[in-house]
Amino acid sequence: MLVTRLELRDFRNYEAAELELPAGLAVVVGPNGAGKTNLLEGVYFGCTGASPRTSNERELVRRGASVARVVIDTRDDDASHRLEAGFQPGEAKRLRVDGSAVTSLAGLDARPLVSVFMPERLELVKGAPAARRAHLDQVVAALWPARAGARTAYSRALAQRNALLGRIRAGASGPSALDAWDAELAREGIALMEHRAAAVEGLQDPFARLAGQLGLPGPAEVRYRPRSAATDAEGLAAELGDRRDADLERGFTAHGPHRDELTLRLDGVALRSYGSQGQQRTALLALLFAERELLADRRGRPPLMLLDDVMSELDSERRELLADLLRSGGQAIVTATEADHVPGVDEDELIRVGAGAVLAKVAA
Repeated sequence: MLVTRLELRDFRNYEAAELELPAGLAVVVGPNGAGKTNLLEGVYFGCTGASPRTSNERELVRRGASVARVVIDTRDDDASHRLEAGFQPGEAKRLRVDGSAVTSLAGLDARPLVSVFMPERLELVKGAPAARRAHLDQVVAALWPARAGARTAYSRALAQRNALLGRIRAGASGPSALDAWDAELAREGIALMEHRAAAVEGLQDPFARLAGQLGLPGPAEVRYRPRSAATDAEGLAAELGDRRDADLERGFTAHGPHRDELTLRLDGVALRSYGSQGQQRTALLALLFAERELLADRRGRPPLMLLDDVMSELDSERRELLADLLRSGGQAIVTATEADHVPGVDEDELIRVGAGAVLAKVAA
């Protein structure tokens, strides 16, 4: 699935822009502040209906405008599609696929899978575990679409159990009422843990290899650390039962897959705590490319890669390697302040932007 065309209207600093995209690598070139990152954000917003940079979507609307709109045209071997995402502050987001309104773009065959690297995404390595859990669950959904509802089902059961804990604390119910919700939470939790473990198992080898190729100085690993030691629903339900009194005292469920951790490690220590900024950047790149490799292998659908300013901090050897990776399969859009930051770039791959406008394709 390829993105063939992008249209922006009053999105960030773009009043109006239209752009045809190549099937392989596109390199967006321009000075700082020209709108390179905004263009990548527009592609992501058009494909997913969300921003990878901010939860305050008012920021997406160009100053002085009232509505931001993104149109994405996609194509695969069988058909072409049009995705439309519009946002007006104070109103519900408007999403359309081939002219028909939809409530979400997630899971649609009409859109590509998307993987994004931006400075803000370093929180995936160095931030709180919740972001890594959510990311891992997105990988699970991309690998096995039928499992996409596992996280939602678990979250629903968790909310119900927490609500019941509140009623018991208020004297409106007895502790034995938790038995049924312990069983339900355990059943959904074990399924979620199994899905996460299977995804991480598939990522381990490519992550270690790519991390080394990209320059991490030592053995790297991605590790899934479930909070529970249980291997089946009965075991997890028993763990919940053992902690029931503590949960009643706290008023919430403190044990289960909602406390799991995904760690990126170098030489046996967590990059979150001990890695330099450069090592954390490299680990994130290795993780995203490992996910692309796994998705291409398991589903034949490598994600669209959106990489913002990844070349500037790499030496020439690593730039060459990254450029080769970007051209090795699937579609990618990368930003750079100078064209020669991307080795081997040619005229057909280059797009110049400046002051919120797509100017022209230029020669290297």
